[in-house]
Amino acid sequence: MIKLVGILVVVLGFAFRANPLLVVVAAGLVTGFAAGMSFNAILAQFGALFVDSRYMTLPIILMLPVVGLLERHGLRERSEALIRRAGAATAGRVILLYTAVRQVSIALGVSIGGHAGAVRPLVAPMAEAAARVRAPELSDKDSQDIRAHAAAADNVGNFFGEDIFVAVGGILLMKGFFDGLGIEVGVWSMALWGIPTAIAAFVAMAWRARALDQRLSLRYPARKPGGDA
Repeated sequence: MIKLVGILVVVLGFAFRANPLLVVVAAGLVTGFAAGMSFNAILAQFGALFVDSRYMTLPIILMLPVVGLLERHGLRERSEALIRRAGAATAGRVILLYTAVRQVSIALGVSIGGHAGAVRPLVAPMAEAAARVRAPELSDKDSQDIRAHAAAADNVGNFFGEDIFVAVGGILLMKGFFDGLGIEVGVWSMALWGIPTAIAAFVAMAWRARALDQRLSLRYPARKPGGDA
């Protein structure tokens, strides 16, 4: 059980809001030392895993210049102007809608979204713009809170949605893990039992989005036509 101490390091690191990269590296080092590995062996393992998974980071690296070019030509401004014309839009509703799109699309095996490709250039600006319609004086703290919820929406939609599609890495990883333990579990069974979890995660995200809108409404009451709050 001592080999699982890395999980504790991750939990404590995120609880104290330490740098995520440093937390993950520290957790890997602690786990390696607990397993009796040398420092050089741990670094070699880091390098091998990075090379083996480089295909996962390559699309993000290639996407950044494209997103930067689009932003330079007014992508954020266009998305903000679009959402400002939607009278019923709120920050929570925009975020929840993206959660649904992300979860359903990845469950069907189509990856629509991502932090680099959707959250930063589209979802977060649209959610902030929806909030500023009702609260032009939106504080930087609340703005960061909205961005954090937008990022969480991508994580929830992607992580729990992919467990429904049998050809996504999450299902295949669990299949390989169980096979290594000699436990026979079908991929379709795992995908089927991923549906209740995905629904529960979406409900939790819906509650968080509603709570976000309620907090913003309390902090920035709607103004009366005469100008008084």
